[in-house]
Amino acid sequence: MAQFFIHRPIFAWVIALVIMLAGILTLTKMPIAQYPTIAPPTVTISATYPGASAATVENTVTQIIEQQMNGLDGLRYISSNSAGNGQASIQLNFNQGVDPDIAQVQVQNKLQSATALLPEDVQRQGVKVTKSGASFLQVIAFYSPDSSLSADDIKDYVNSNISEPLSRVAGVGEVQVFGGSYAMRIWMDPAKMASLQVTPSDIAAALKTQNAQVAVGQLGGAPSVQGQVLNATVNAQSLLTTPEEFKNIFLKNTTSGAQVRLGDVARVELGADNYQFDSKFNGKPAGGVAIKLATGANALDTAAAVEARLVDLRKNYPTGMQDKLAFDTTPFIQLSIESVVHTLVEAVILVFLVMFLFLQNWRATIIPTMAVPVVVLGTFAVINVFGFSINTLTMFAMVLAIGLLVDDAIVVVENVERIMAEEHLDPVEATEISMKQISGALVGITSVLSAVFVPMAFMSGTTGVIYRQFSITLVTAMILSLIVALTFTPALCATILKQHDKNAAPSNSLPARFFRWFNETFDKVAGKYQNGVNRMTHHKLFSGLLYGAVIVVLGLLFTKLPSSFLPDEDQGVVMTLVQLPPNATLDRTDKTISTMTDYFLNKEKDYVESVFSVSGFSFTGVGQNAGLAFIKLKDWEERTTPEAQIGKIIQRGMALNMIVKDASYIMPLQLPAMPELGVTAGFNLQLKDSSGLGHEQLLNARNAILGMAAQDKRLTGVRPNGQEDTPQYKIIVDQAQAGAMGVSISEINTTMGMAWGGSYINDFVDRGRVKKVYVQGEADSRMMPEDLNKWYVRNNQGTMVPFSAFATGEWTYGSPRLERYNGISSMNIQGTPAPGVSSGDAMAAMEEIIAKLPSMGLKGFDYEWTGLSLEERESGAQAPIIYALSLLIVFLCLAALYESWSIPFSVLLVVPLGVVGAVALTFLGMVLLKDSNLSNNIYFQVAIVAVIGLAAKNAILIVEFAKELQEKGEDLFEATMHAARMRLRPIIMTTLAFGFGVLPLALASGAGAGSQHSVGYGVLGGVISSTLLGIFFIPVFYVWIRSIFKYKPKQQNNQEHTS
Repeated sequence: MAQFFIHRPIFAWVIALVIMLAGILTLTKMPIAQYPTIAPPTVTISATYPGASAATVENTVTQIIEQQMNGLDGLRYISSNSAGNGQASIQLNFNQGVDPDIAQVQVQNKLQSATALLPEDVQRQGVKVTKSGASFLQVIAFYSPDSSLSADDIKDYVNSNISEPLSRVAGVGEVQVFGGSYAMRIWMDPAKMASLQVTPSDIAAALKTQNAQVAVGQLGGAPSVQGQVLNATVNAQSLLTTPEEFKNIFLKNTTSGAQVRLGDVARVELGADNYQFDSKFNGKPAGGVAIKLATGANALDTAAAVEARLVDLRKNYPTGMQDKLAFDTTPFIQLSIESVVHTLVEAVILVFLVMFLFLQNWRATIIPTMAVPVVVLGTFAVINVFGFSINTLTMFAMVLAIGLLVDDAIVVVENVERIMAEEHLDPVEATEISMKQISGALVGITSVLSAVFVPMAFMSGTTGVIYRQFSITLVTAMILSLIVALTFTPALCATILKQHDKNAAPSNSLPARFFRWFNETFDKVAGKYQNGVNRMTHHKLFSGLLYGAVIVVLGLLFTKLPSSFLPDEDQGVVMTLVQLPPNATLDRTDKTISTMTDYFLNKEKDYVESVFSVSGFSFTGVGQNAGLAFIKLKDWEERTTPEAQIGKIIQRGMALNMIVKDASYIMPLQLPAMPELGVTAGFNLQLKDSSGLGHEQLLNARNAILGMAAQDKRLTGVRPNGQEDTPQYKIIVDQAQAGAMGVSISEINTTMGMAWGGSYINDFVDRGRVKKVYVQGEADSRMMPEDLNKWYVRNNQGTMVPFSAFATGEWTYGSPRLERYNGISSMNIQGTPAPGVSSGDAMAAMEEIIAKLPSMGLKGFDYEWTGLSLEERESGAQAPIIYALSLLIVFLCLAALYESWSIPFSVLLVVPLGVVGAVALTFLGMVLLKDSNLSNNIYFQVAIVAVIGLAAKNAILIVEFAKELQEKGEDLFEATMHAARMRLRPIIMTTLAFGFGVLPLALASGAGAGSQHSVGYGVLGGVISSTLLGIFFIPVFYVWIRSIFKYKPKQQNNQEHTS
């Protein structure tokens, strides 16, 4: 193949240009994202039961739905929670690789059978099924800087005029609005109702009949009588539109004949349809819109499209309204991709300089450099076929590939140069001879390096997705670089290189003098190197002991290295969860959040750009005592000092717990590295009541765990992800007494439900949009237990009976939020590892704590890891399999290549020498730089696999030549020495090229630095140690193995050469 292209260089150019064209066309169309779609598909079912308590919701809604969700394909786990505001939410998590749309349809079908069994109120509100791509892309805050608009005005405007246009933007998956639209609110006054003898049911009935759209038909509709000339549509009553019309609704005639209208017994106003949340932006009332990305969409394009749509919408904003991005992940994506692109460019430049140093002429250096754009662009074209996006992972793979892909070209060029210098041939002949010599080694190196990465592509689960990004990208790059090395590079060598003139006088210019000095020094070092190898091959015992020591060090460090799933990144956002004691009102929560907002906007004003807060809503649950804030930090450029790093800001923010006495906790948190997999970094555990011991016992077990966790040095911020039990008031109706008075129980229940819980009756039209009508008791008639006596029910004689006649009340305890996991009552416990402790160690600490429960008399509890922790468990189990498979495949490739079972061992024995460096450098970085991101995480595992390939590659270069020389008849020892000396230069060169290629990763800072360090340190350490130790040990191992398994000269050699 090479021969053909040496004589037809234009053909080779055409192939290279076609590959590059394909790459350029692909690049313009590829989606850009921070990470590939990693999160397993999740389908969420949500339902609302107005006015119901958590226990009621769990028994009448959640369990009913859960029981129907069986036999779904690929279901991993179900988790659900029932909240005290009547919300039920059930999340079904499916295995990786299940089509989210199919999953959603299956869930919808199963839900069909459950819907009929749900209470009527729940059915009227509707049960929603959504497939959620987990995290928010952006949160946009709409606020009024001059406070001219009230929160309700803003929220209604956002709901009516902004959320829908935004949801239609390409790439937007789901739009969530914080805050509702207007609703017609009818506040009943119990005193007036009692005196005019009106009950809540009368009001509901009147609304249903008088606020309704009626279809009446037409005058002169077909079939008509002969000679009919008129045709007109007939309208009767339609939906009401203003509070005045509602006030005018007729209820009844009094005995004296006066008319009672709705306005006489209730206050009617245009209010909000939801009073549970209160959102603010920098302390001003605000409405918020959270945008989730559609599956497979390009994050950067979507963000740009949303902004473009907002530009159109801004023209129609009411005066005094503005919008600001309160939370945005796109700058982080943009910056992390950009920083990897910079790294790519730096890598290419460093590699160029290294090659120039060794090859010492421009022409020879340009050839491998020209291989880079061809291979990189070609790789993009191929991975696009696999459906990959441009993301941090594929870009890392590219950086790793740069160092590896110039190797093939360097080996070719270096060998051609050597032959031209030694045998004084012209470039074409030299290239032909050279390609015959090294084609075998090239194919060997590429097959080994590709083989190392192949097993990663077959891993399962979330980690499998991450590994696949690396493996397919790298394997593609390797194969393309081989194709280029066998076609394009030889063609360039034959045309670009110049013949060495042996009679030319050595030039005396500065570069020439420098290169002469460099070559002499290198030769001296090479001489010393040969002596060293010589000594080591003869002192077998010393070499063996040294190797043993390396293995021991490797084992020790590997066990000491903490494990984690992914490095945490500074994404420029701090999320703060606020929790007040049970029964705190929204008012108190607001005050706490205001204090926190002031703290971040004043004390941290150098680092904080804005604070968007929502009271009444948190990821721990919905309730008046919960809140949440997105704190947007300033750009990375403005936060370079150690004080300004996200970890420090969070640590200082913890002091808020001391300042605000009213809060149970204020928890500033870092967003997790892959937002799709969970809301906060750290671990996530479900404590299950598997023996059905009940809520009380489960609570005791949870508190015991939290108590022990608080004492444990390895853990910090361990918290129940839920609400504490709260006092509740229970109304007891004496059935017999009510019966004796002639009051129906259903009437009692309706009255209580409407008066205290509020009831959604039907709809009205407001400015062309349909909105809801709610009836509820006036606020002062439902504040205290004795307010119950203000309400009356009509009996069968038509007289009004007060509640005090048949009902009493008492205080009890109950939970405002009940959780279930896989159909069993559970409690969710979350926490983060203490600084410098990895998540793997933190999880082990939690398991030790739970193991102590039975000894404390708390038996019958079980636990399961969920969310990110479950992924981490599964990924940890896969790593050893990957390493083993990679080694096995390398062994098989080499055995095939050398037609021998023994030689591959001499190559594989080198692997630990590379790995020890990777582990050591990562460990040192962790200890000395206090960088907790340097741990045994997924990126580190990828680095280890790359190092395995690299170590094997160096060995192949020496072993291939030694074996060839031996077959030509040299003695084993001589052949090995000769090969080691001859290949030292290309080995040092490719190693330096690769080392400098990943150096920018290890030195990265700013957005996305955490993951870059993980790869960079690992690979850099591996490169250094596998070369320093490898070049001495490879000849040693080769001599050992060949002395044990004697080499028998083959008879068929001569036929091989003649054939």
